[in-house]
Amino acid sequence: MAQRRDSLQALQALGYRQAGYFSAAQAVKAGFSYQAQKYHVDSGNWLRIERGIFRLRDWPASVDDALVLWTLWSRHRGVISHASALAVHDLGVLDPGTVTMTVPPGFRASTPAVRTFTGTLATDDVEEREGYRVTTPLRTLLDASAYERQEVVDDIVTEAVARGLVSRRALRLRADAFGDRAALRIERALTAGEEG
Repeated sequence: MAQRRDSLQALQALGYRQAGYFSAAQAVKAGFSYQAQKYHVDSGNWLRIERGIFRLRDWPASVDDALVLWTLWSRHRGVISHASALAVHDLGVLDPGTVTMTVPPGFRASTPAVRTFTGTLATDDVEEREGYRVTTPLRTLLDASAYERQEVVDDIVTEAVARGLVSRRALRLRADAFGDRAALRIERALTAGEEG
């Protein structure tokens, strides 16, 4: 009885850190066999969200639900980035439609709900959030500058600088490493922001 209570407490603690979500592997680690997992799903205690991903019943909805869910789907290998990171940092008015994340080389999973970008992120380019990781505002702007239209880059760079999320100097220092196209778009956006 005490072991079952401890397992339940461990799973609930995990759920609190991950918006109510947890993976089958995490449930096993907490003390729930695969047979026990099936029982909890069948009895309505847990909701099966995706293959191998569950959620505690009656967990309140949150804005970050999809970000936590798809982070679990990636087995914590993915980092929310690009358009989804712009939304997290409240930059611009982009509606990504799908979750965008950067995954390490060799990552093979795919789903229509997630657009992946392959790459390796430096520790300084990643922030920890409750249940997921996201690229920093600086890295997010650099990523966006490589694929968004110039007008969008102008808006998000101007907004990020005005809100103090990044400095002009830091953007200029890092932009060159992202290629000529990104560096040119960042420079144009900074110039437009200085003139405006």
